[in-house]
Formats: sequence, C-alpha cells, structure tokens
Amino acid sequence: MLDTKLLRQDPEAIAQNLAKRGFKLDIEAVKAIDVERKAVQIETQKLQSERNALSKQIGQKKSKGEDVSDIMAQVGLLGDKLAEGEAKLEIILKKEQEFFYRLPNTLHDSVPVGNDENANVEIRKWGQVPTFDFTPKDHVELGENLGGLDFNMGVKLSGARFTVMRGAVARLHRALSQFMLDTHTQQHGYEEAYVPYLVEAKVMYGTGQFPNMYEDAFHIKSLSEEKGEGSARQLTLIPTAEVPLTSFVQDVIVEESDLPIKLVAHTPCFRGEAGSYGKDTRGMIRQHQFDKVELVQIVHPDKSYEALEALCGHAETILQKLKLPYRVMALCSGDIGFCAAKTYDLEVWLPSQNKYREISSCSNVENFQARRMQARFRSKQTNKTELLHTLNGSGLAVGRTLVAILENYQDKDGNIQIPEVLKPYLNNLDMIKVGK
Repeated sequence: MLDTKLLRQDPEAIAQNLAKRGFKLDIEAVKAIDVERKAVQIETQKLQSERNALSKQIGQKKSKGEDVSDIMAQVGLLGDKLAEGEAKLEIILKKEQEFFYRLPNTLHDSVPVGNDENANVEIRKWGQVPTFDFTPKDHVELGENLGGLDFNMGVKLSGARFTVMRGAVARLHRALSQFMLDTHTQQHGYEEAYVPYLVEAKVMYGTGQFPNMYEDAFHIKSLSEEKGEGSARQLTLIPTAEVPLTSFVQDVIVEESDLPIKLVAHTPCFRGEAGSYGKDTRGMIRQHQFDKVELVQIVHPDKSYEALEALCGHAETILQKLKLPYRVMALCSGDIGFCAAKTYDLEVWLPSQNKYREISSCSNVENFQARRMQARFRSKQTNKTELLHTLNGSGLAVGRTLVAILENYQDKDGNIQIPEVLKPYLNNLDMIKVGK
C-alpha cells in the first residue's frame, strides 16, 4: 500500500508516477475521501471533548452534592451521537482502505518507461544458444515420446492447464527442486521453510494479492471445527510461496540485528490465469498448478536495491549451473507487476520457439507490502520502528526449467541428456531415453 500521508499531501506527484504504468489516479476521489474522513473525525473529536468536559462537571457537582441528572442526560445524548459518528468513521475508513488497496506501487526512477513488454530493456545475456543439425522438437512432443508428460491425463483428472508427469521425467522434475533448494540454502544463505498451501484472506491482502487478483485465485470453503459446526471457512490456495513467506513478518517488529531475513520454499502454486485466455494453451508454460522454488528477502530499506541485484544473481546461478542460456530483462513501466517498484525478468532460451521465455521474476517491492502488513524493524540508531522492505523472486519456476532442459538437452532421437549438476540427484543417470 502507498504512503497515505504522502498521497494526501501530494496526490499529483503520485499520479504522475502511476501514469507511467498506464494507471490513472483519480485525484478528486482521493481529495473527496480525505475531506469526508476529516469532517467526521473533527466532529467525533468535538463530541468526545464535550462529553469529557461534561463528565468532569458531573464529578465536580457530585462532590458538592448537587443534582447532576440534566448533565448525565446530556452525556447520554452525546454518547449516542459519538457512537453514530464512530460507526460512520469506521465505514469511511474502510472505504478509504479499499480505495488505497487498489492502487499499485510507485515505480523506482530506474524503471524504463514503456507501454508493454516490447519496451523491456535487455541488461545482459549468458550462455551460447544451442544449434542443432535437426529440427528441435518442443517439450510437448519430447515429453510425450518419453512417456513422461501426459496432458490427456491431466485434462481427464482436472481439466485444461493441468499436466501429469511420470517416470524419469517426474524424477527429473523432483531433482530440479531439490537441486535448487540445496543451492540456495548451502551457497546463498537462505533458510528453507515448509509453508501452508492454503492461507487466510488477510495474508493475501497483506502481500498485495487481494483485492486485484481475487478472481485469479482458487478459493475453497470447508467446515471448521474451530469456528463451530456448520460455519464455513474460506481459504485461498497460494499463487506463490512469496505469500506465506513474506507474511512471516506480518504485524511483527523485527530487531535490526536480525536483518536480512532470507527464506526459500518449494511449493506448488495455483493460478486461475483469468487474463490469459488463449495464451500458451499447448504444454506446460502456463498452468493452473505448477511448482516453484521461491526466494524472499526481508531487509533494511537502505539495502533493498543491493539485495535485488543479489537475489537476481542467485536465480541466475541456477541457470548457469544447468548451462541454460538466458537473458536478464528490466521490465518497463507498462509490464511490471502491481506490487513491484522494480523487476528483473530472467528469460531462458527455448529452441522450439526460437526465443527467450520468462522463467523467473525478481522484484523489489520496497515498503509496499510492509505497510499493508504492518511489518517493521526497530532501528539501532533511533530505537524507533520503521517499515521493512521486502523482495521476492523465483529461484526458479520448476516446470519451466524442466521445459528448458527437455528442449535444450535433446538429441535427434528425442533422448534427453542429463545436466551434470543433476546427475547426483538421479543416481548418476546420464540420459532419459525414448522407449525406456
């Protein structure tokens, strides 16, 4: 959430920044909500002051043995008006919060300005794009020929955008997640976590997923013994482990000496892909359920852009160890996510498409999530609390990494060579062969 104080003081500056995203801030609505809130707050404060003054008179008159019935009646009337005012203020504050919840984050000055992905800026490339003396197959054909990807079974079980993996391909998928976790914990200093796949709405609001992405999420309702028999409890399947990991610090004051906090988790992710009708309908690129190894850093505000470069480098390490060619892109203002102040996308080379495709997004959210979550740290210098900065990135999307390996490590017969770093996770298997 944006700094509401700054938004009220200088809405024009905020509007100018958000316009880079193509988002039009209704400045008049901001001012109108502020005027309405102030008017009710002033009135309730006035009523409270009057009631306090009368209450003081009651004490004084009682001490003198004087009649206080008239004053008590006035206090009662003021109490009723005060209750009405407080109820009205609560409604206004809720409306104000809902308005602010729908505003995206402001952008860092270094973010390229542009309307869509065509304006994203290439920062660097790594690796040599492979050449083949045959026409490379895509991961769908390769996986089906290996007996390892069963898209029809996924449809049978759950409908479109679900996949079943079997045999050596399923083992390769598992090996990738273990390799990623080992690399990030042993080399990059992240603490591994296992988290719930179902979360409360407050967690989704705190991390900026709700209300904007509400329709893109999967929700479940169940009877909860904790809430009483017959009481429905709604939870949401996580779209990424970023949601529970970042929420570790919700409503928490962290000591500065405990920063940075670096967390990693491997989870399935669930997304409705509501805005992706007709996109990537073939194969595993865009699924309703997929696995990710997610990186989260919670840091001092002065360190967050340094942390962004490091986090991006950690994700790059995985691609380098797998010897998969990729490039790093700085997302432009029109392509960046709702919560992010700045984002780098890692795009891996897919031979069948003859282009790079996203495999990781690494973002600095600054204090956008922390303000919504009331996540703070206590400064050593001032002993006062300040908002934390949060960062997240895929390290990596496991399914898309599997796709990249199938396509980049294929031979003319459709066999798949195993990358050296994965062999220890697969009993030193060298190759996944067709027909075996």
